[in-house]
Amino acid sequence: MQDPNEDTEWNDVLRAKGIIGPKQKEAEITEDQIQAMMNDVIQRRTDLPPQEGQRDKLIDDMSLDELDELEDSEDEAVLEQYRQRRIAEMRALAEKPRFGSVREISGQDYVNEVTKAGEGIWVVLHLYANGVPLCALIHHHMQQLAVRFPLTKFLRSIATTCIPNFPEKNLPTIFVYHEGAMRKQFIGPIELRGEKLTLDELEFMLGQAGAVPTEIKEDPKPQIRDKMLADLEDKSSEFF
Repeated sequence: MQDPNEDTEWNDVLRAKGIIGPKQKEAEITEDQIQAMMNDVIQRRTDLPPQEGQRDKLIDDMSLDELDELEDSEDEAVLEQYRQRRIAEMRALAEKPRFGSVREISGQDYVNEVTKAGEGIWVVLHLYANGVPLCALIHHHMQQLAVRFPLTKFLRSIATTCIPNFPEKNLPTIFVYHEGAMRKQFIGPIELRGEKLTLDELEFMLGQAGAVPTEIKEDPKPQIRDKMLADLEDKSSEFF
């Protein structure tokens, strides 16, 4: 069925013949209604009940002091909400376990210390052997990282006591766990960048795995240019 309020030539003819009534006008919102809606929004945002005798007071009728008071009350409500949120965050942070050092574990400790580490806990486990220089270097770096990131649990274990017959060629090895599940592994000296591994590099690698909230976003390892490519560039420059 055709809408009698639609603007068409046919509807105009029907109106002229008196068959349909005149087109209905769309309802208009008055300025008073707009002002009333604005007052209602402000009242709800400030979350303050209207005072007796001021229920019908419009913004246009308020003095500058009253407007300042209204703005201040809203600012105070926002600041109080922010304050309460920060208190809740600080309490939650205080309730989290803090570690701050590298602890030695054995295979018997693995389940409790790693698998059952707890909700939200990241664990960095270093498998090592005595007399391996890179293992000693990584332990030195991990001691500093454990202090810097006390919410991450840093552990180390002699490889063969944790995993029987673990190949020494795979040392050092770092396993990264979150809530008991393995998320990343670095096996052997190549993946751990050898004896020139820096503290910042290890922090970056653990940060990429999610184990520490590092601010190092780019790999600090010096980029070594391919020697053959460098030689070709040098030779090509001789022709210019």
